[in-house]
Amino acid sequence: MPSRSLLLNIVSFVSLIIIAVVAVSGLPRSFAAEQASDVPAWLRPHIGDGEGQISQVVLQRARALYTEKVRAGAVKNPCYFAMDATRPSSVGSGPGRRFYVICEADRSFRAISSGYGNGRNLKGIADFSNGRQCAKNFGNAEGSKLTAGGAYVTDEEITSFKGYYRSGGKATPLLRTFIQFEGEGEPSNARPRVIGGHPAVLLRGMCRRKDPDDPHANKEGYVPYGTLVNYTGGRSNGCTSWSPSDAAKITAMVKDQPTTLYIYPESADIDAVAQAVKAGKSPSRAGLYWNAACLRAIHSPKFWPKETLEPIIIQYRKDHPAPPPQPLPLCKGK
Repeated sequence: MPSRSLLLNIVSFVSLIIIAVVAVSGLPRSFAAEQASDVPAWLRPHIGDGEGQISQVVLQRARALYTEKVRAGAVKNPCYFAMDATRPSSVGSGPGRRFYVICEADRSFRAISSGYGNGRNLKGIADFSNGRQCAKNFGNAEGSKLTAGGAYVTDEEITSFKGYYRSGGKATPLLRTFIQFEGEGEPSNARPRVIGGHPAVLLRGMCRRKDPDDPHANKEGYVPYGTLVNYTGGRSNGCTSWSPSDAAKITAMVKDQPTTLYIYPESADIDAVAQAVKAGKSPSRAGLYWNAACLRAIHSPKFWPKETLEPIIIQYRKDHPAPPPQPLPLCKGK
């Protein structure tokens, strides 16, 4: 028969195991999923913090979200998306790749460029703007133009006419498709914020021409013209923007087949990294993730919750009302 001391040691060991299990079960869903994640062998070489790779925490949370939605019957698409908004806009002479298209059924992995929210500078009140290379500010307030990390599901696609631009001496219409995102938790206001994905193109220097027979003419018979600008890999108004060619592929993938998108970082990640930096600790040594190059550039990230920022933006709008809309100037020349 085992001695009393041996029995006590066994009981203590079992108690420690029970405490550990209870602790893990009480962790946030995303973290628990990360620990239990079983990444397939073919996908493992793509995991890492290097260019063209996906950092481990981003992949694990994206897989957990996708698996959850598939099991619930909300998603049947064989592919899912992820984005790492802590990575830089450019690497070397090309755009940085921080958006991921993962199709485990056919073992395909693509890392492409994407934009992040440029934020705003309400001079004299609050500056939550982002630079061109790295994002420092994040948030979920309406009117903030900031990226909000978390769980999303793609929804309907809306194609709209933006105007004409000259290409090869001909007037070419810019028809831009917008994919609406539905968010959960902190980004649950993605729809009222008009947050989604679209090609990183727009028209600047707008003017109007009289052409009442054009199908895109307004009720006065005018059609807008502008200069096409491609801002692939740069900043956006809070939406996710891709190169025109990548946007076309993504739009085709999600047409009538919604899928998941996980965007990193969430507010808890941002606050944890900021606290580590403030304490003079290395986030990576504390088990936290942030792209090293961008952390050196921004020093410390910040999350702006809508409860704090929306009242500021509303008051700013009241104090600085937009001027009444004016018609576009008439185009010069032919």
